[in-house]
Amino acid sequence: MAFTAKDVSALRERTGCGMMDCKKALTASDGDMEKAIEFLREKGLAAAAKKAGRIAAEGVVYAIVDEAKKVGVVIEVNSETDFVAKNEQFMTFVDTCAKTVIAENPADVDALLNCTAVGGTETIADLLREKILTIGENMKIRRFARFEGDVVTYVHGGGRIGVMVKFDTDVADNATFKTLAKDIAMQVAASNPSYLNKESVPAETVAHEKEILTAQAINEGKPANIAEKMVMGRIGKFYKEVCLVEQPFIKDGDINVQKHIDAVAKEIGGSIKVVEFVRFEKGEGLEKREDNFADEVASMVK
Repeated sequence: MAFTAKDVSALRERTGCGMMDCKKALTASDGDMEKAIEFLREKGLAAAAKKAGRIAAEGVVYAIVDEAKKVGVVIEVNSETDFVAKNEQFMTFVDTCAKTVIAENPADVDALLNCTAVGGTETIADLLREKILTIGENMKIRRFARFEGDVVTYVHGGGRIGVMVKFDTDVADNATFKTLAKDIAMQVAASNPSYLNKESVPAETVAHEKEILTAQAINEGKPANIAEKMVMGRIGKFYKEVCLVEQPFIKDGDINVQKHIDAVAKEIGGSIKVVEFVRFEKGEGLEKREDNFADEVASMVK
């Protein structure tokens, strides 16, 4: 009996086991879902599955740069409680994941799970299962980003926000540049820009924003020709909010980020350009567990 990628995905959902383990189980059981679950349980792989349904929205965002290789990584690993995120075993696992991303350059989380962990013989998936069993909480590697080149990272709030910025520069070793780079990373953490510059904002996003601003102006009772001029002014304000280099610089609100970069580049006699950035905020977009004490007591009484 053959099986499809959907079957692998379904088995993964039901057991919380890794993709490769699910493939092996379905192969061994000729595509029979129930037998595959038994196979995984027999192998001890589904022991962690009971915890796999729990919501993991805590954890940590972690960042690291390998200065010799000129590679940076920012990664989010989730746990159920904030307490576990401070656990030394958990943080060692997160560090191993980040270093494995640097060494192996996996395409995505599934590929990372199948990588042999740096400094060991087990896969990242094996280590993750082991940590779930020993720590006793569901844990998930949610996402990561990897940049090569002149990169700087910044972690805020003990792992609540992680930022990585890539620069194109010929003054990477200059102390003034390094201060600037850290400031830009802090800017991303604080101001949460959606885009790098005006050019990187999709045309449909700008068009949609103009529609909203036009409707606002007309609702304010402005005639169409005046509304159009107002929209042009307001779209400039929109760019200042969502584009990193257009934002007011956090240390000097009188100039924008681009003007500050240009001034520093001129001061040290080099070229500095922000190429890309990434910002992860722990648990953003994830459903949070809500403990209701009254409901919990009521269920215990029943």
